[in-house]
Amino acid sequence: MASKSIKMALADMLEDLSKQDFDKFRHHLLDRRQEPRVRRNRVEGKNFLDIADVLVSTFTETKALEVALEILRQMGCNGDADRLADDVKVAGGSSAKPGPSETKHFVDKHKVELIKRVSNIGPILDELWDHDVLQQEVYDKIRALSTNQQKMRELFAGPLRASGACKDVFYQLLESNEPYLIKDLKMKDD
Repeated sequence: MASKSIKMALADMLEDLSKQDFDKFRHHLLDRRQEPRVRRNRVEGKNFLDIADVLVSTFTETKALEVALEILRQMGCNGDADRLADDVKVAGGSSAKPGPSETKHFVDKHKVELIKRVSNIGPILDELWDHDVLQQEVYDKIRALSTNQQKMRELFAGPLRASGACKDVFYQLLESNEPYLIKDLKMKDD
């Protein structure tokens, strides 16, 4: 199989989106608050090939893949995100999921313990929402769950799958809201 670039995988994924999801994707891309920002005139009225070009030229191929996966997950298009990650992985491009040689993020490494032991979830959710890691409807959905474990599982199933940047923000919030838990987990790493 010929190797497919990340840019081509992005274009294929964007082409496969419904018109409504494609429009949503463009809207989310414009709404990103992290730098670099995408200007409206670069995406309005553009097709899937143009948007793939904008992603790669704005963020670089690897970062464009992360941004696209993050946006797809925010939109609830988890299947499309998984297919994109698998497509890039199969094609020989860089993988969006860590391989055995890559170190796992602290949050991923301690997922089970975090689900069991995080007790101060309310302020963490509030700050994730304030940092735009959670959209309003996802925030409301998670807040409505009855146990801390359910809330943590939902975080791991959705927003924390999106990107390393989301995990970094979550980790910082854990350090400030659950310092003893993080200290204990770090000691287990040593």
